[in-house]
Amino acid sequence: MRRAIYPGTFDPITNGHLDIIRRAERLFDELIIAVAANPQKAPLLDLATRENLVRKSVKGTDGIRVTTFDGLLVGLVDTYQADAILRGLRAVSDFEFEFQMALMNRELNARAETIYLMPSVEYIFISSTLIKNIAAHGGSVGNFVPGHVEQALRAKFGHAAPGA
Repeated sequence: MRRAIYPGTFDPITNGHLDIIRRAERLFDELIIAVAANPQKAPLLDLATRENLVRKSVKGTDGIRVTTFDGLLVGLVDTYQADAILRGLRAVSDFEFEFQMALMNRELNARAETIYLMPSVEYIFISSTLIKNIAAHGGSVGNFVPGHVEQALRAKFGHAAPGA
């Protein structure tokens, strides 16, 4: 069985993340989406909310598990006996950090091979940071995230849905 871990803060999960997940389903028998606590990033949404939004986004999809973690990703590689760490690359600017992280993960755990997928063109510009900024100012993010994620952001920022 080919198993991969797709780690991320997912603050919040976007259609770009979901694009990577859908494409990874064709490559792996099982995909573990690992929602990172990552307090260094000071997430907008708490860990339980982010996990719940990810679960709702992939509900009914076979071969996908959702978990949370706090600590080193390479520990999850061992826990789940994963064959790969899956990461998305949007632009060349992402590569330097991702390259360093992949090499460090491999140094810490030889099983930790990293595989990169690029999102489809229609999602390449989407980032969770941009989504949060738009939502914070009352803008519509419905084209960039699942509906339940937009609702959660509106509730977080105290904005009513358009036309409400």
